[in-house]
Amino acid sequence: MGGALVFWVGLFIAGLCVGAMFTFKSMADPTLWRTCTVLTLSCCYLMWGITYLAQLHPIIVPKRDDLRIDL
Repeated sequence: MGGALVFWVGLFIAGLCVGAMFTFKSMADPTLWRTCTVLTLSCCYLMWGITYLAQLHPIIVPKRDDLRIDL
């Protein structure tokens, strides 16, 4: 699993956002519900995607201190 997973999940989230546009038409205040749903999905997706990619390609490579040096 590489960076393509972030792309596919992004497409899934975009589909959920489009679905939210049609789901909340019959509620009392549909604009508020749609806005909250789209903002929640997009913010959670961005947080997950950034965290996932940061762990996939770290800037600082961890060093192991428990390795012993054979002389």
